[in-house]
Amino acid sequence: MTGRLDSPFVKAAARRAGFHEVGIARAGPLDPRALDRVLAQGWEADMAWLGTQRAERLDPARLLPGVRSVVALALSYRAEEAAPPGPAEGAVARYARGRDYHAVMKKRLKALQAELLAQDPAVRCLGTADVAPTMEKVWAERAGLGWIGKNGCLITPRHGSWVLLATLLLDREIEPDAPHPERCGTCAACLPACPTGAIPEPGFVDARRCLSFWTIERRGHIPDEVAAQLGRWAFGCDDCQTVCPWNVEVPPGSDPELRPREGQAALAIEALLGLTEAEYARRFHGTSLARARHDGLVRNAALLAGGTADPRWRPLLEALRASPHEGVRAAAAWALGRLGG
Repeated sequence: MTGRLDSPFVKAAARRAGFHEVGIARAGPLDPRALDRVLAQGWEADMAWLGTQRAERLDPARLLPGVRSVVALALSYRAEEAAPPGPAEGAVARYARGRDYHAVMKKRLKALQAELLAQDPAVRCLGTADVAPTMEKVWAERAGLGWIGKNGCLITPRHGSWVLLATLLLDREIEPDAPHPERCGTCAACLPACPTGAIPEPGFVDARRCLSFWTIERRGHIPDEVAAQLGRWAFGCDDCQTVCPWNVEVPPGSDPELRPREGQAALAIEALLGLTEAEYARRFHGTSLARARHDGLVRNAALLAGGTADPRWRPLLEALRASPHEGVRAAAAWALGRLGG
């Protein structure tokens, strides 16, 4: 039976599709000041697509002509706390410990769109999850899911910032929710918690200093000053989130497909130093860890090895000096220098 789309139906359908949070905002152009400040300061680093797709990010009508509503969606990835990495392991950001969230979001969005089309066959919609020029955090705040915290993450009352975001653009007028008020208050615990000082002011992240950018998005060489501050991180960084009071008491409630897989919450440095292209494809295909690529994971492992001050890594690092990848060679040389080789 078909009928019109309204807020209760859309929200119920979203929850049936597996989303933990859903809200609705009225579509329209966004205030450009925050994005323009990032671009003016160079805080986007190598992520040039933030600037080249500026117009699309600020106006959803450029993505779906005739859009009237934006459905903001969130999935929790908060799982049972894993043991901290051992002295010969590198830590992995929590969101990357299970299946690639892009695939999970795509499946959930497909199910949601199918139910909306069954209800209203003429509706036009566009689902996006971190692969289209959509300002997911801004729309989530407008739709009442939470607020953008001082660490730049979207914080929700129920799930903290341990959430992944998606949007669904609709050419239907759906009753919007009220925007969520800011609730960080005077707390600024996340700012000094960042190991590289990558939060220059509340709500903004300078990717040029962020360990998540360097260990995931950055291709090639990592500067010595950044390498010395990696700590235990092999992929990403959660430091600005783990200190957030809104995240401390969040109970586990992860999407089943985002729960940590065996051997993925922490990565053995030795295994990564000797990782082949074939092993990389077999082990990391279908996970968010693949985003760093084979050479990125080996490079990161070399930097972690250099930071351990353990001479046992020297033979493996010496072998990497012949790597075809400049970033790996530079990381191996830096690490050997730290180990006195």
